[in-house]
Amino acid sequence: MPFLNAALRHPMRFATGASNPSIVHLAAVIDHPNITVGRHSYANDFDPPQDWAARLAPYLYPGAPERLELGPFCQIAHGVRFITASANHAMTGISTYPFDIFDPARLAVMMEGGGPLPDTVIGADVWIGHGALILPGARLGAGVIVGAGAVVAGEVPPYCIVAGNPARILRRRFAPEVIEALLALRWWDWPVARIEAALPALAGADLAALQHC
Repeated sequence: MPFLNAALRHPMRFATGASNPSIVHLAAVIDHPNITVGRHSYANDFDPPQDWAARLAPYLYPGAPERLELGPFCQIAHGVRFITASANHAMTGISTYPFDIFDPARLAVMMEGGGPLPDTVIGADVWIGHGALILPGARLGAGVIVGAGAVVAGEVPPYCIVAGNPARILRRRFAPEVIEALLALRWWDWPVARIEAALPALAGADLAALQHC
């Protein structure tokens, strides 16, 4: 019986057998038309909310002109927020005050006249550290690590480590040829049984062994 079970709301069990209520599989707790979540992606929060979508992406309302896409096997720490594009105020006028949102008639006109907004896309196996902010339209490649408290904008190439405000690339986790091979393997799309069999190679950074799993 595989221990990786994407259907579980709380995937982590303590030694006592009790589940950890602070960790959830996001696909099991988020039902939002503008959010897609890959299998086994989880979030941790020391004050677990009733509405995980609102906690993680507080400005993303149903029917908004942008999306939040989370790939499989993402790991999201306490305090992470996705500041999606609808949070932005228009900056072309004299004032940035959002007058239109307080008048239903003007809001409807604004919504009809607004163009598409950039999606926020998080790749597979991305670890986002405690309290990080992911800004509108950010695109994080597979295997990225985001340091605690980082403020991330723009595009981050696969398997990079970023930190700071604004976040900058500290280093790449692997050599370019290894990154290319990992992206070709796409282990996160494998059947669960194959992933579990490959755990020693995944944990040990053994590319040759992983390629033969």
